[in-house]
Amino acid sequence: MKFRSDPAAIRGSIVPVVTPFTDAGAVDHDSLRGLVRWQLESGSHGISLGGSTGEPSAQSAAERIAAMRTATEEIADRVPFVPGTGSHKLDETLEITAAAQELGADAALVITPYYARPTQEALYRWYATVAREFPDLPLVVYNVPSRTAVDIAPDTVGRLFADFDNIVGVKETTKDFEHFSRVLHLCGPELLVWSGIELLCLPLMALGGAGFVSAVANLAPAAVARMYELWEAGDPESQAAARELHFRLHPLVDLLFVETNPAPAKWVLHQQGRIASAHVRPPLITPTEPGLARIRAYLAEGTDLLQPV
Repeated sequence: MKFRSDPAAIRGSIVPVVTPFTDAGAVDHDSLRGLVRWQLESGSHGISLGGSTGEPSAQSAAERIAAMRTATEEIADRVPFVPGTGSHKLDETLEITAAAQELGADAALVITPYYARPTQEALYRWYATVAREFPDLPLVVYNVPSRTAVDIAPDTVGRLFADFDNIVGVKETTKDFEHFSRVLHLCGPELLVWSGIELLCLPLMALGGAGFVSAVANLAPAAVARMYELWEAGDPESQAAARELHFRLHPLVDLLFVETNPAPAKWVLHQQGRIASAHVRPPLITPTEPGLARIRAYLAEGTDLLQPV
């Protein structure tokens, strides 16, 4: 919990690592340790686990908590740990968030409750309940309408930020870039805003974003971390280099979404020997043959940003 008292220090490339499974479908803690270790060695600025890329809805609360424990042990306070702790059920959200707090997470990433399509007032009350339950734990709202079928409005984010000191940020995974701007306009630079949309990560920095939670960092962590660092350097030459990296990452970004994330990323990581299996849990499936053809093509385009095993 080294960074819990100063959430403003949680910046840069916060990697939403995949949750590796064995061929039989069990959580593969050995592969997870290896992934976290590699991310730290590659210069990633923080680790997240249990967001959409981690397949949380296909896991039990006990499995998610056990995976958080493994990640916490490997991170050992070297960088911020921001696990996803949300669910479509309030009791489960509170259970997993409580475990994250006990394990020493620096902040908790809480997704908008999916499927039910709550109103903005209902979303406010949901997050207010979590915030009151964990007053000493920084909370990050996770907005991902493509997954949840609900979009938390900028006004609701602003209301939560004004009312609760421990609601410190928002991960915006929406392609509506105007949404990012309105959130920052309402809340000011004190609100930490991360992009979860790969091709909006660098543009967000121009508005004062805190960084990004980008799935492509599962494949090219050093490049994604470097893109942030170059932008933050502030001089024209460094920022031009950051833009160059942004465009060079395009093929790997496109690879991620050939079929549903994280199936393509897991296939690549397995091919590289970084995880023992490419298994994804139902209802997801490993990439189909037509999908693999496209994945291989994108991989060939972006191979210069991949790191040797």
